[in-house]
Amino acid sequence: MKKQMMALAATTVIGGSLFGTAASASSYTVQSGDTLWSISQKNGTTVDQLKAANGLSSNMIYAGETIQLSGSNKTASASSNGTYTVKAGDTLYKIATAHGISVQSLKSINGLSSNLIYPGDKLSTNGSAKAAAPTAAAAAPAAPAPQGKTLTVTATAYTADCAGCSGITATGIDLRNDRNKKVIAVDPNVIPLGSRVYVEGYGEAIAGDTGGAIKGNKIDLHVPTTDAAYSWGVRTVNVTIFY
Repeated sequence: MKKQMMALAATTVIGGSLFGTAASASSYTVQSGDTLWSISQKNGTTVDQLKAANGLSSNMIYAGETIQLSGSNKTASASSNGTYTVKAGDTLYKIATAHGISVQSLKSINGLSSNLIYPGDKLSTNGSAKAAAPTAAAAAPAAPAPQGKTLTVTATAYTADCAGCSGITATGIDLRNDRNKKVIAVDPNVIPLGSRVYVEGYGEAIAGDTGGAIKGNKIDLHVPTTDAAYSWGVRTVNVTIFY
């Protein structure tokens, strides 16, 4: 699928950290490499809410600025029935803290093997850990460790609505029907189409698209909105290809 790169190099320092330092409970001090997108994800809010709270007309921010977080929901609210529905910006740490348990306990209760969660997921916040019985584990042969190859790549971002985009990937995925689908465009000579990958700062995804400008160690990430694409900018990240 033909794509137009949506990189704003000025909004992102390549290789910079996505995380900064909170100045107070209602404000945040911008660090080198921060974007409105990364700040919104860390603090459980949205780019639009941050822009409205700070009177911003663009996505440009600068290291040392203090960003107001008013109106953001930085901590997941506790559920009353023992089940919590994941919201945009949630992390296991936020949810565990709100319910007075540890991240490891939350993972054990829900049988999670990684920290990846998605909006709409339903998590149990009480109960017994979902683990295999000791006798079964002892009797079963040890599972082989996951194997993968890690590459360092330059990553940009696009949406299904970008100029010249059809919304359908080279492998037939219709991104117009799933704006949150994690798909990356790749050079098939570097990352085979159809591969399952993990992208630093993006998560687990499918190598399901190609692009005329995607050659060598370059990838293009599908994100839900144009703001998210511009906020991602251009970054150097590690990609692990799972075998």
